[in-house]
Amino acid sequence: MKPLHEIIENSGLEAQLELADIPDIALYMDQVIQLFEKAFNETKRHEDEKILTKTMINNYAKGRLFYPIKNKQYTKNHIILISLIYHLKGTLMLKDIKSLLEPLNNQVVEDKFPLETFYEEHTDLVKQLIKQVKENMIHLSDRVSDVVEIEGPETTYIEQLHIILLFSEISQAYRRIAEKLVDEINATFNEQK
Repeated sequence: MKPLHEIIENSGLEAQLELADIPDIALYMDQVIQLFEKAFNETKRHEDEKILTKTMINNYAKGRLFYPIKNKQYTKNHIILISLIYHLKGTLMLKDIKSLLEPLNNQVVEDKFPLETFYEEHTDLVKQLIKQVKENMIHLSDRVSDVVEIEGPETTYIEQLHIILLFSEISQAYRRIAEKLVDEINATFNEQK
């Protein structure tokens, strides 16, 4: 089995759609899909896996997760919003994403929110986070190796099982807190209506 540090380095954790990668001109759906495929290709588990599909984008549009497009073209702001949806969909339900992004969409439509600045800040924060996450993963792996007492050919399996369980617990904890924060935002905006 590959060592954990090698798996971490080859998992595409740093993959981001940078603001500089998004053209200033509106794109058609196929061009948006190509942009995402290029940016997130290294995150695929399997070669035939799709990062983004026409169906996904159409579902996001029908679900009003981003404001309507014009002339079948997606602006830079649409692409930024689709990128945020792409990252959120692994953790939150689409209805939560919709309620979370609705105030943002309204502000963007009214030209009252600097979406590009927000997105650049967000991607910078993600880069810092990924560095910390990698360090924490290695630390947890070392801690597991110190704790596991089972000796023999199954030692590596037991260590990896512990690591997978710990990573899953961490993921669940972050998801729960993210959901609670969505609920707080919803409560705040419902009070304002």
